[in-house]
Amino acid sequence: METARQIDPQKKKRPRWKKATWLTLGIIVLLIVSAVIFVNAYTLRSLPETEGEGKLAGLEASVTVTRDDQGVPHIQAENELDVFRAQGYVQAQDRLFQMELARRQASGRLSEVVGEATVDQDRYFRTLGLRRAAEKSLAVYSDEATERLEAFAEGVNAFMENEPLPPEFAMMNIDPEPWTPLDSLTIGKYMAFDLGGHWERQAFNYYLLQNFSEEEAYELFPTYPEDAPTVLAEKDAVDIEKSFANVIIPNEFNGSNNWVVSGDRTASGSPMLADDPHLGMATPSIWYQMHLEAPGYNVSGVIFAGIPGIILGHNDNIAWGVTNVGPDVQQLYLEKRNPENPHQFLYEDEWEEADVFTETIDVKDGDPVELEVVETRHGPVISDYAGESGKDTLLSLRWTALDATTELEAVLEMNRADDWASFEKGLEKFLVPAQNFVFASKDGTIAYKANGQVPIYNEPDDALLPMRGWESEDEWQGFVPFDELPRVVNPEEGFIATANNKITENDYPYHISHNWAQPYRYARISQMLEGENELTPEQFQAIQMDVKNLQAEEFLPLLMEVVDPMTSLEQKTIALMEEWNREDDRALAQPLVYHRWMANIEDELYNVDLSREIQKFFEGSGQTTDELLRKGDESRWVQKAGGMETLVTDAFQATVKEVSEEYGEDPSDWAWGEAHAVEFTHPLSSIGFLERFLNPGDPHPVSGSRVTVRAAGFNSEGLVNHGASWRFVIDMDDPTEAYHVVGPGQSGHFRSDWYHDQLEDWVEGEYHLTSTDDVEGDVLTLTP
Repeated sequence: METARQIDPQKKKRPRWKKATWLTLGIIVLLIVSAVIFVNAYTLRSLPETEGEGKLAGLEASVTVTRDDQGVPHIQAENELDVFRAQGYVQAQDRLFQMELARRQASGRLSEVVGEATVDQDRYFRTLGLRRAAEKSLAVYSDEATERLEAFAEGVNAFMENEPLPPEFAMMNIDPEPWTPLDSLTIGKYMAFDLGGHWERQAFNYYLLQNFSEEEAYELFPTYPEDAPTVLAEKDAVDIEKSFANVIIPNEFNGSNNWVVSGDRTASGSPMLADDPHLGMATPSIWYQMHLEAPGYNVSGVIFAGIPGIILGHNDNIAWGVTNVGPDVQQLYLEKRNPENPHQFLYEDEWEEADVFTETIDVKDGDPVELEVVETRHGPVISDYAGESGKDTLLSLRWTALDATTELEAVLEMNRADDWASFEKGLEKFLVPAQNFVFASKDGTIAYKANGQVPIYNEPDDALLPMRGWESEDEWQGFVPFDELPRVVNPEEGFIATANNKITENDYPYHISHNWAQPYRYARISQMLEGENELTPEQFQAIQMDVKNLQAEEFLPLLMEVVDPMTSLEQKTIALMEEWNREDDRALAQPLVYHRWMANIEDELYNVDLSREIQKFFEGSGQTTDELLRKGDESRWVQKAGGMETLVTDAFQATVKEVSEEYGEDPSDWAWGEAHAVEFTHPLSSIGFLERFLNPGDPHPVSGSRVTVRAAGFNSEGLVNHGASWRFVIDMDDPTEAYHVVGPGQSGHFRSDWYHDQLEDWVEGEYHLTSTDDVEGDVLTLTP
C-alpha cells in the first residue's frame, strides 16, 4: 500500500512573484552584459588599423604608415600625390569625427545633426560666408595645389567608404558626405576666423560713444584718438547689444609664443627654434602631428585635421613657427540702406545693388530656416543676421579672409623650402590669418616676418570705429606691400621673439593694429634669453613652462600699498601675498588670490555700467584695466568706482570672502591648482553618461595663467580651456629630430592608447623626441 507523502509544514512554497522578479532581474543582467559586450565590440571595431596591410584606392604605389610610440604617423610614399592620399586616409582614421564637426561648424551646418540649439550659430556662419569665401579661393589655386587637395580628399573618402566609422557618428546619426577640397579650404577659413581681427572692439568702441561721454568712452579705447569721429552722430544708430546678442566671438587670448636663437648663443653652435601656439584646448587636440616623406619632400610637424600638408614644423633644412600678429584686418562699415529697396545701399550719392544669397538651414527634428544674406561692396551685413532690424543704417564687415586667398598653396611651398629665400617666397601666398613667422635654417640663418594681407588706412584712428560705407575716402587704400611688411634677418642681438606683442616702432610707415597682447609674456621670454650663450633644447622647454607673472611684479606692490585689510583673515591673506615669489604655481595660494583679486577689480570697474553681454565685445579689457590702474585716481572709471583705495579694497574683500567660502578659512589650505585645472573636454561629454568615457579622470591641477609664458587661460569655472595645445623645440644641429607634446594626444578615438596619453606630459612639461630617421613602431602598408 502506498504511503502518503509527508509535507513539511515549515517548508513554504516560493511565491510566484518572487520567481518572476528573479527571472526579470536575470534577463536585465543578461541584457546589460550583452549590451556591454556589444558596445565594447562595436567601439573596438572602429579603432584604426595600424598594422598589417590595407587597401587605398587611387594609390599609384604602396605606401607605408609607421606609427611611433606617441601615435605619430610617419608616411612614406614614392610620390607626393600618394603622400597626400595617405595623409587624408590616416587623418580620417584618427580624427574623422573632428573633421566632420569642423566642416559643419565652418559651413553653418551643425543644426542638421544637432537641432535647434545651433541655429543661431549656423545663421552667423552662413552670414559670414566662410564657405563662399572658400569657393572663391579654390578658383585661384594652381592646378598642382588643387591636385594635392583632391588627393587628400580621395584618401579621406577611401576611409569613409571602406572602414567602420567612429562611434560618434552613430550617436549623432550622421551619415557623412564625401570629403572635398572645398571642405579643407573652409576649415582653413575657420582658422582665420578663430584668430580674429578686432571688429568686436570697433563695435564696443561705437557702443561706448553712444552711451558715455567722450572722455569716459575714450579712456576705454585701446588708444586715445586725436580727432573726434564724425559718423557716430547718425540718428539711426545701430544697437550693438541687440544686433549681436547671439554672435560667436573667438577667444581673445588666441595667440602664441615663438622665438629663435642664432648658433652663436646655443650650446650646439646651430640655431634653435621654439613655438607653442595658444588656441582652444579640447579633445581631440586642434593639432595633429605627422611626418610626410616622398622623393624631394620630407616634412614633419603639425596640421589641422582636415587639411593637407604640414603648417608648422621642419624639414631637412629649415624650421619655422608662428604667433598671431592680430592686425586690423576686419573693418565694420555703417551702411545706409535705401528705404524703398532693402537690397540697395548708398555709395558716393548713388544707390548700389547688393548681392543677395538665400541660405536654407536644415534643422534636425525641426523645420528648415530660411536666411537672406545681403553683401554690400564691403561684405556681409552682419548687424541683423539674427533677424530683420527694421533700420536703414546697418553694419557690414570688410574682412581679408572673405577674399580669395591661397594659404594651403603657401603651406605646400613652405614645406619644400630649403632656405630663407625660398621660404619667404612661399609666404607671399600666405595671406590670412596674418602671422609672425620665425625661421631657422641649417645654414645658420635666423629670420622673422610679419606676414599676411594688412590693410592700409588713411589714418590709423580710422580702425578704431566703424567707418562710412557711403564715402570712398573711407575705403582701405590697398594692402601693405609684401616687401615692406615687418622683417628681420640675423639680428645683432642673436635672437628674435614674439608673443602677440606690439611688433613695430612708432616710425613704421603703416598702421598694423591698436590691439596688442599685454607685454608680459614677451618681456619674460626676452628676459630669459638675454645674456644666455649656451642655450640647449632643455632650456627652451623650461622657458615654455615658465610661470613667472610679470603683471604681478608690476601691480601687486601698487595694490598692497592702497588696500585696507580689516578682518583677521584679510590681514593673514595680505601677509601671505607679501611672501609670494610672483610665480603662478599650482601649489601656491597666492596666484589664486591675485587672479581673483584682479578679476574682481575688473568687475568693480565695469559691471555697473557695462552689461555682461556688451563686455564680451570688450576685447583687450585686461590691457585697458592695466592702463586704468596705472592712472589711478586720475582715471574717470577708477573715480566712478570710488577711487583707488575703495576699488582695490572692495575687490580684495570680495576675493577673500569668495576664496574662504570655496576653500576654507585657512589660507595655507588654498592652492591655485584647486581653481585652475585642465581636462581637455570632448564636445560630446556634456551628455552625462558619456563624460566618464570621453573625459576620463578628474581635471589635472595646472600652473600658469593668461599672462605667463606657460599660457593657461581659464573659464569662469576654473577649467583651463586655452593655451599651448602643441609645444615644439628644435635644434638645427640635427634637423631630423625635434621635441613635441600634443595635448592630450594624437587620437580622437576614446578607446585608443593615444587618446589621452600625453595629457600628463602636457601638465608636467614632458616632451617626446620625434625623429624622421630610423622610425620604429606599428607598420601599416597601404596598397593600390
